[in-house]
Amino acid sequence: MIILVVALTVGAGFGALTSLANALSGDFADLESREYTTSGWSVPEIVSVVLDSGWAWAGLAIAVGWLLTRGTSGGRASLVRGAVVGPVALVTAVAAYALVDTARSGAPLSDWIHSEPYVWWIAAVVFGVPLGVVGACAHLPGVVGLLAGLTLPVGAAVQMVLLPPGRNEVVRDIGQAVVWTAAALFAVFVVIRVARRESADPA
Repeated sequence: MIILVVALTVGAGFGALTSLANALSGDFADLESREYTTSGWSVPEIVSVVLDSGWAWAGLAIAVGWLLTRGTSGGRASLVRGAVVGPVALVTAVAAYALVDTARSGAPLSDWIHSEPYVWWIAAVVFGVPLGVVGACAHLPGVVGLLAGLTLPVGAAVQMVLLPPGRNEVVRDIGQAVVWTAAALFAVFVVIRVARRESADPA
């Protein structure tokens, strides 16, 4: 039960924070200005494009799967737990995002479930399961653990190439630089962590 509460809390926090970041980004944007439209940017906008991206939402499920399987044996029970908490966190994040968006728009709160396309609800379940399992697998030794740990930084880096963020080149370049730097640092951390674990347990 505690595990589900944590997954719900983390998911709700992420969804609400993402919606608020998007709102704050809009408040700082002067889209009536040609100069701002073509080259302007703000810190809230960078936070928004980083949070409200596919890799970050995928990272939520992976992180929850990793966090809520720490200290487990790494067996089938851990994988099942990851498969449960991943979609729980993502569905809750979509719900929180929809609720905050609805509240900000002034629409009746009863409309919140319809404020987001149904595809996001479905995707939260479909992708949440394997992503949660990936998070659980990050605790495993050897190549499996290494690949699981590198899934998020590699995915983030690839998305920055295929689907760069932002509405102009400046926002795109800053967003890419932030994500690529964070992904590289995290990848190095994962490699060092796995190498230390292997050296401490050579058997």
